[in-house]
Amino acid sequence: MKIRKAIIPVAGMGTRFLPASKAQPKEMLAVVDKPVIQYIVEEAVASGIEEIIFVTAIGKRAIEDHFDRNFELEYRLEQKHKEHELDIVKKIGKLAHFAFVRQTKPLGDGHAVLSALPFIDQHEPVAVLFGDDIIDTEKRPALAQLIDVYQTYGDPVMALQKVSKKEISRFGVIGGKRLNPNVWEINQFVEKPEIDKAPSDLIVIGRYILTPEIFDLLPQQAAGKDGEIRLADAFITRLKQGKALYGCKFEGIRYDCGSKLGFLKAQIELGLKHPEIGSELKRYLKQTKKSL
Repeated sequence: MKIRKAIIPVAGMGTRFLPASKAQPKEMLAVVDKPVIQYIVEEAVASGIEEIIFVTAIGKRAIEDHFDRNFELEYRLEQKHKEHELDIVKKIGKLAHFAFVRQTKPLGDGHAVLSALPFIDQHEPVAVLFGDDIIDTEKRPALAQLIDVYQTYGDPVMALQKVSKKEISRFGVIGGKRLNPNVWEINQFVEKPEIDKAPSDLIVIGRYILTPEIFDLLPQQAAGKDGEIRLADAFITRLKQGKALYGCKFEGIRYDCGSKLGFLKAQIELGLKHPEIGSELKRYLKQTKKSL
């Protein structure tokens, strides 16, 4: 089946970005001149996604407003003959069809995905993109690369990234059989393993293709000690059942905008590519380097 819909959970509190995230969602913090969440939506749309379901929480209204029309702003831009800015603003609301649903309690990423099910057809595969990661690619969007793997095998797919040993214990890690340079058939999924017990140096990041079987498994998962339902547990259950799960080591650069350092790296590296400020920023960085 063609993948037409994407779920984007954005219900997290963003505590790592306090006080900046006290009055605005961390997903709305700007990287150069666009909020983080817009980069993620644009990746989804460039991958063929037509409908996007945001799973939100209290205090996230700014995300809904951003992807809605602002008639007063459009009117004022039109009156001032700022055609370029007007075109930019109008295009945001036309990127896709948007829906918003609230996650009533912070019960984990699995619960967030389940909250979006009223918008998903019973036999429909769906993409999931979490709101922290910007993935910059030269050619094919990262999500489109996952969709390619799904179209080949017809089973759930997760995005993979190779990391250094010191980072492994912070993530879910896979083990499996390499089918080609960028695709693995997964037979192990270990959540935050110790370095010497990790099955590989490939971690799972916030991009998935989920099939209806995963949606069936999620309600059956026991909540953890923190009371949360995790996608990871559904993947582990699927592997225990002997069913297929695939990983795609995407081509591109990932910026973890859920961390301060990752956010700053995105500002600098995407700023260097920006047509308006790139060359001036490059000169500034060269001058700064000399003075350090």
